[in-house]
Amino acid sequence: MVLRSVQWAMSDNEQDWLALRPQEPSPSQCCGSGCKPCIYDVYEKELAQWERAKAMQDKSLLLGKKEQSSNSELNPDTFTAFSVSSVEQLTEDTYQYKFELPGNSSLQLSLGQHIVLRGVVNGLEVQRAYTPISPRNAEGYFEVLIKCYEAGLMSKYIKTWKRGDVVFWRGPFGGFPYQPNKSITDDEEDETFVTLVGCFPTFDKIYLKPLLQDLARYWNIRIFYVLSQETSLEKLPWSYQENTYTGRLSEDLMKTIVNSCRRRPFVLICGSSAFSEDMSRYLKAAGVEENSYFVF
Repeated sequence: MVLRSVQWAMSDNEQDWLALRPQEPSPSQCCGSGCKPCIYDVYEKELAQWERAKAMQDKSLLLGKKEQSSNSELNPDTFTAFSVSSVEQLTEDTYQYKFELPGNSSLQLSLGQHIVLRGVVNGLEVQRAYTPISPRNAEGYFEVLIKCYEAGLMSKYIKTWKRGDVVFWRGPFGGFPYQPNKSITDDEEDETFVTLVGCFPTFDKIYLKPLLQDLARYWNIRIFYVLSQETSLEKLPWSYQENTYTGRLSEDLMKTIVNSCRRRPFVLICGSSAFSEDMSRYLKAAGVEENSYFVF
């Protein structure tokens, strides 16, 4: 009887440890952006911590493990809770969300860094990467621009957000090593020339129009629009007609834009993987070498 009781106790203990074992992420939980640490890196770290604790039979070693936090401090290893303070629909499928930061704190992200959102849809956890659009030194808030897709899992979750909801982010990750003069429009002595090529389906689906028009007034910034589903420019406001193209961003158009630059350009590419592959191929055809462009 004593032996059987001990064996039963050991079985219960084993089940307790198995319940504490970290769960391996599913492919849908990886945002695919090359984050460091990736969710799989976090899993490996937590698994090693669990194995050490189990080997020593000391559950107190797991107390440092955190899957999420509510202290409003962004962290690449753990998800932090942030409250939605406003929701603004910019186009048919594009929304701008503002999140609260405590006091006068700021995310202080470097150029091109992104953060990762976690959501749960139909019991499935998904993660996606987004880049805040608020100024780097914005205090007390940060903003994210998100395009929602009809069949997108994360989009279904995002479209349920309303003011006061709490969602979880971790980061920051990535970044672009921009050096010359640092800040372009914030620095009058920065002589970097910027050519922005924005690709949209239609004129109505161009988001952040006021911001883009304001930026276009700077002497060193040009903005072109490529509207894949527009067939004519006649109905567009006259201020847009001169710098807008219809159809898709093709190899020939890319050559035209590259050749119009005052200096040999360094190109930043942001879009879907298929878009990035096409743009990389077009740039090579236009004579832009691989070390002269950066894919986010």
